[in-house]
Amino acid sequence: MQNTIECVLLDLDGTLVDSGPDLAGTLNSLLLEEGREPFPYQEIRPTVSHGGMVMIESFFGITDNEPELRRLHSRFLEIYQSRLSQETVLFPGMIEVLDTLESMATPWGIVTNKPAHLTAPLMRALTLDDRAACIVSGDTLEYSKPHPAPMLHACRIAGREPSKTLYIGDARRDIEAGSNAGMYTLVALYGYLGEEDKPESWGATGMIENPMDILEWLNKINDRTLHPA
Repeated sequence: MQNTIECVLLDLDGTLVDSGPDLAGTLNSLLLEEGREPFPYQEIRPTVSHGGMVMIESFFGITDNEPELRRLHSRFLEIYQSRLSQETVLFPGMIEVLDTLESMATPWGIVTNKPAHLTAPLMRALTLDDRAACIVSGDTLEYSKPHPAPMLHACRIAGREPSKTLYIGDARRDIEAGSNAGMYTLVALYGYLGEEDKPESWGATGMIENPMDILEWLNKINDRTLHPA
């Protein structure tokens, strides 16, 4: 019997890789440059999936000064690019998941809102660029998540149907994008969720505590022919 899931797509930061230490280190370096006190990693971690601009707004307390935000964000990106893969690693168990998918001839790929000039070198540094069936960044298309266009584009590159694709992410926009594209979706609870996040209300197919749970959900969906959320 043919498997229901023929392709697996993943968000990058907070799902495939733990880039929190590098992004938090970047933020703290910027804070120090600006004469401010750094913050503990555990306070910064929940904001990582929202990107550099939100991190700056949150920890600099700037929301209504667009020129200053742009200046700080530009410098943030410069610092981050210099330490892109210094401490970033795959989450425990993720390499086994990717190996298993490849042994099953199930293509996997990345759909992220991270811009391509940061996504590409990070994937190369992790030696995953040649393994991924597709890599769709935040500026690959006119639209980024939560719009479904990047998800559909990834499926076209991978040569698979959205209705037979599973997408895993750690933010509401991930689940919205996957659901709007007609995919099965899983929330990565091990990612960068904050106290205000309510993943149980996002309408995902399921939630996972660690990467190895992806394989269990693949079996559940394939065996029971569950419908996308």
